[in-house]
Amino acid sequence: MIAAAYSGSNVTVPDFEYGKTNTSPCFLKKFPLGKVPAFESNGVFLNESDAISQYVSNDALLGGTDAASRAAVQEYMSFTESEIVPSACTWVFPTLGFTQYNKQETENAMNHLRNCFAKLNNDLLTKTFLVGERVTLADITLATALVMLYVQVLDDKFRASFGNLNRWFLTCINQPNFKKVLGDIKLCETMAVFDKKRYAELQKKTDTKPKKQEKAKEQTAKEPKAPEPPKEAKVDYFADVPKSDFVLLEWKEMYGKGTVEESQKHFAEKFDDKAWSVWHGVKPEEKTTCSRIGSYLQGTLERLGSVRKFMHAMFLIHERKEGDCGHFTLSTVIICKGTSLIFDRNDDWSTDSCYFDWKKVETKEARQELLNQYFYQGVNKEGVEAITFENFT
Repeated sequence: MIAAAYSGSNVTVPDFEYGKTNTSPCFLKKFPLGKVPAFESNGVFLNESDAISQYVSNDALLGGTDAASRAAVQEYMSFTESEIVPSACTWVFPTLGFTQYNKQETENAMNHLRNCFAKLNNDLLTKTFLVGERVTLADITLATALVMLYVQVLDDKFRASFGNLNRWFLTCINQPNFKKVLGDIKLCETMAVFDKKRYAELQKKTDTKPKKQEKAKEQTAKEPKAPEPPKEAKVDYFADVPKSDFVLLEWKEMYGKGTVEESQKHFAEKFDDKAWSVWHGVKPEEKTTCSRIGSYLQGTLERLGSVRKFMHAMFLIHERKEGDCGHFTLSTVIICKGTSLIFDRNDDWSTDSCYFDWKKVETKEARQELLNQYFYQGVNKEGVEAITFENFT
């Protein structure tokens, strides 16, 4: 609606009741999946927000006639969809009672958003808007995605490090065409937390079942149960690893909460190279975009979820500019259980590791130096500062 306001497109919103309107035969004939938002215009039927906003936009909102500007607008839109929205939902939805709270997932989302905000804050250092001198679809897409964060969880303390981003956000939401759709937005004063009561209420509504289903369930319960198949024996992927005084959880807590000196000392004194190892991995340079390699990294971290308690890693992304193109390198230093590469112990853990060149860090001095570079300074082995990083803990 904001894009339509800027471009002068006449978009109307008919009466709509979710669960009824979008399941009616008339609606499903045009939009078979019953999804919203849904847009119709002269035989054109669209479902996705980005597609709808681009359809109702004029050339100025899309970046003008310059190919680089149009590409930049599209990149920020993709960045918002792949980097901002998933983490924003993970963090905000539990505070609204929509989903259950998960401490680890929420912390990961917060850390990822900090990295994204740092990038955006740097982008906006000398700019009023993301692309060019006027509002584009890049600003509209990103600003509207950030609204729930600024309203629910981004308190003064969290926002303090991102002055340029805050300035840009306030500039956007106070534009007349933004206010026409969003109204007045009050920034968060106290970071919202999990709304347990609201979640329970919503779950109660969704868990309500018709009596016929309950009776059928009772009848099924009376029937004799078939014998359960024997459970597969649990595989110990670290049977060859001796017991050690180095406890990964203690190290992670020290790294996260202690001072640099304390955590460095802890690692130097406690690390046991008979039961643990440090590896340096580099994914060869490729020509791509920042948002795409960022999405790849997020996917990699999700796929490594089951190995989290046996490993701690810091991933860095570096960019080498060549003309208008970006060449990106992804590298990492990992601390893992066992003296062999952890990904070789289970096929389920090796999905992405095959794309990296791995080298074991053998000496105490080399381990300390690489940890200092990756975990504390945010630079690679050559001392080059990363454009973004992810702490997998």
